Amino acid sequence: MTLTKEAPTNSNVIAPAGRLQGKVAVITGGTRGIGLAVAQAYVREGAKVVIASRTSSELKIALGILKDMGAEATATKVDLHSEDACKALYFGTLRSYGRIDVLVNNAAVLGPLTPIGSYPGDDWAKVMQTNLNVVYWMSKAALGSMIPSNSGSIINVVSSVAKKGRANWGAYSVSKAAVVNLSEVMAEENAKYNIRVNCVNPGATRTMMRAEAMPREDPATLPSTDDVVNPFIYLATDVSRGLTGSVLDAKDWFGRQF
Repeated sequence: MTLTKEAPTNSNVIAPAGRLQGKVAVITGGTRGIGLAVAQAYVREGAKVVIASRTSSELKIALGILKDMGAEATATKVDLHSEDACKALYFGTLRSYGRIDVLVNNAAVLGPLTPIGSYPGDDWAKVMQTNLNVVYWMSKAALGSMIPSNSGSIINVVSSVAKKGRANWGAYSVSKAAVVNLSEVMAEENAKYNIRVNCVNPGATRTMMRAEAMPREDPATLPSTDDVVNPFIYLATDVSRGLTGSVLDAKDWFGRQF
């Protein structure tokens, strides 16, 4: 694991709205798509942000974008395919910032779109490892900081196919449904610590994964990643205290003020 920390150095520093002022947010899969859009939104609100990915080139580009916004940010190169790696990201964040206030479990893979009867076993294991086990490992680690603080927000990215299984969506659909259930379990277990655990369903969004799943779809007809960040902001702020165990659909938050 490699950590690269950047303090604000650019003259084009934004004036944060402040709803996340002083909070520390960790975002997996934070170098592109929805993850990067959420990281940028959190920076605008005053948060210190840790983005994690296994791709050095993407981390460098994403960190540069956040730095140009005046962010206090850390880019962490790590392959989160083991509990030890997730623990390393957690302890690295504690060394840099002392705590974790918000965890966004965004990293995911699509896997093959094929019937279960012919679904490759190795691909099934890979999708479940990334989409479900990493959420469990990262959340378990983050709770180590949140429980003593008696506060925190865990936000898990899910999908419309988590609500109702769809033919040929295989392990992806199953993994996202499992994440919803995992979130509900953690929400009940940790409400006494004022920790809320919720999910966001971005819906159809202009991302690389969506293009992979729907290659014939015109991306210009889809909401951008910036369009879907509102529920992520809401769930990270203290305004959402008391809401836990829920799934928020991004489409319900387009243009919404809170």
